[in-house]
Amino acid sequence: MLTSGGDCSGLNAAIRAVVKRAIHGHDLEVVGICDSTEGLLANPPWTMPLALDVFSGAVLRSGGTMLGTVNKGNPFSYQMPDGEITDRSSQVVDSIHQLNLDGLIGIGGDGSMKILHALMLQADIPFVGIPKTIDNDVPLTDFAIGFHTAVGVASEAMDRLQPTAASHHRVMILETMGRQAGHLALSAGIAGGADVILIPEIPYDIARIVQKIEDVSQDEKRNHALIVCAEAACPKDGEAVYAEQSGHKVYGGIAHKLGHDIHTLSGAETRVTVLGHLQRGGSPSSFDRVLASSFGVYAVDLLASGVFGRMVSWWDGSVRDVDLSTVVDKEKSVNLMGSRMRAARGLGICFGD
Repeated sequence: MLTSGGDCSGLNAAIRAVVKRAIHGHDLEVVGICDSTEGLLANPPWTMPLALDVFSGAVLRSGGTMLGTVNKGNPFSYQMPDGEITDRSSQVVDSIHQLNLDGLIGIGGDGSMKILHALMLQADIPFVGIPKTIDNDVPLTDFAIGFHTAVGVASEAMDRLQPTAASHHRVMILETMGRQAGHLALSAGIAGGADVILIPEIPYDIARIVQKIEDVSQDEKRNHALIVCAEAACPKDGEAVYAEQSGHKVYGGIAHKLGHDIHTLSGAETRVTVLGHLQRGGSPSSFDRVLASSFGVYAVDLLASGVFGRMVSWWDGSVRDVDLSTVVDKEKSVNLMGSRMRAARGLGICFGD
């Protein structure tokens, strides 16, 4: 098994569940592939044995992934040190065959699922995927591993910002992750009592946000306000804000732009907090531990019964599995008519529209 893409809390709980179920339930041996596809591009491949004694301590409670992970270096279009882009997928396939694997369980987000699914089809190796991402944007599952913990981190941040906002009569802006979808910002904003939530699915009008801040002051007699914005939120007739890192464009900076614009238009004193990778780390919530454990057990049972090309999924309160071909290249945006949006609108939260 391997973990792929950005890390999050709950990955080790899933690894533990896979190993325990494989050994106790099916008398199978489990090999961990280190650093995802990067480990499979090494010769020999980077691996570690996963036995029961590895999980006798606090692994269940720890963040990150004991196997390591990468979120770049797609083997189908791999950038070499000289900048050349080449297809190294055949090297991954050779490594898989070198390890004599009977099947692979991969824990990843939507991008990782697509890459791993294609690689295992090429290698003709049974594959089952487990969804993880704090963005919660993997299709056909209500929740992915890591989402609930990240929401808790962002909600706690708002709990800490609110007293300072009230004490200094400020507008506090919290920027969360969320590249294509606003699930994290939406849930954290509702839980944390936000006055404004900005998500990629709804381009915002800065005038509407300023008006909401004024309404809070007049209607609620409150001299402070809380705003949550996803990193990919963007203004109407504008673009998302990017930063340059190692030659790549990454989201970041929308909260600072928003703070500047609000102060310019209203005179309100603003302060910005960017959570960044704090949302990925830390001990997983109880829900994420249960979710990861349930996914791990189910994934092993699928492979052991000869069912593959599937992704485990949490749907309507229970675990099921879905065809991977219905997941890859699909998107899961916030349902603008869904229950969370209805709740937020009902609470009077402004989305800048």
